[in-house]
Amino acid sequence: MECILVTGGAGFIGSNFVHEVRARQDDVHIVVLDKLTYAGNLENLTFNGSRMERVSFVEGDIADAELLRRLFLKFKPSRIVNFAAESHVDRSIHDPFAFVHTNVVGTCVLLHQSLKYWEELSFEQKDSFRFLHVSTDEVYGSLSLSDPPFTETTPFQPNSPYSASKAASDHLVRAWFHTYGLPVLTTNCSNNYGPYHFPEKLIPLMIVNALAGKPLPIYGDGQQIRDWLYVEDHCRAILRVLEAGKCGETYNIGGWNEKTNLEIVHTICELLDEMRPRADGISYKSQITHVKDRPGHDRRYAIDARKIERELGWRPQETFETGIRKTVRWYLDNPGWVERVQNGSYREWINKQYSPAA
Repeated sequence: MECILVTGGAGFIGSNFVHEVRARQDDVHIVVLDKLTYAGNLENLTFNGSRMERVSFVEGDIADAELLRRLFLKFKPSRIVNFAAESHVDRSIHDPFAFVHTNVVGTCVLLHQSLKYWEELSFEQKDSFRFLHVSTDEVYGSLSLSDPPFTETTPFQPNSPYSASKAASDHLVRAWFHTYGLPVLTTNCSNNYGPYHFPEKLIPLMIVNALAGKPLPIYGDGQQIRDWLYVEDHCRAILRVLEAGKCGETYNIGGWNEKTNLEIVHTICELLDEMRPRADGISYKSQITHVKDRPGHDRRYAIDARKIERELGWRPQETFETGIRKTVRWYLDNPGWVERVQNGSYREWINKQYSPAA
């Protein structure tokens, strides 16, 4: 049975990827390696309340070379998909060193242990092996309203500790291909949303706060623009790149859905007004509040995803309207999951980060 090693597989996108692989491929064993930091959640890896079959879990750090070596020798993966990353811009501003450790040092260790493992494979095994690195559009910097969307050749201009650490990891992946010949692939995605999203990012935070009767905090004027990608579409794209992507290449994955943060929050409020109206009949929009903008907040991201469509035939299946409705419904249907991820440290973080506007 083929084995795929999924690092960061208990997190938001990683766990959705595990579900997608299980749904589409019944002859694959998935090994999840996850450090189980605040956003890693083993409950994400259950199906109908039970542990998923053909999925093995290992708690650990991608910067642990000895652990990686043991995993490679035991499970003999033919694919490695690297989701493991510290990924929240706000947290990177407060603690950049954690982002450098995981996103830069961790990626370097994972690459080098993968190389040592790959070099020991047979010719046929080497030929079929792939290392796919999952990255972000934030490495490209910020766009003005009139700028064209990011392409795979857009120069890197990261503006936060998070995006700088991801840019560094992308460069390392490229170097391991050109220097050592490791068969790598890189994907740079736009903002994801969907099930199992830890409620510190915009969409799940707005849903959870609205239902709890709390303020809906929006940075600055709320006119920051992002391209939104439903997480299951992203996972399907990653599988397509694994199947047919050209080694050494980068593929941008976007949803073709540019929206301002304020538009997003208004849409969520309107869906909740329809699906779970407040007892007093007042719209959830009354809970919107503007807070002080964060330092170095990029104004606009936009992905040009024509390359992956042209070369690999992938396009998103969900529109923003269908994807956001599915997302809101999932959070309404899974209040237990939301309650269990909201521990004391999470509440402390939200209170610290979203202070009233000056």
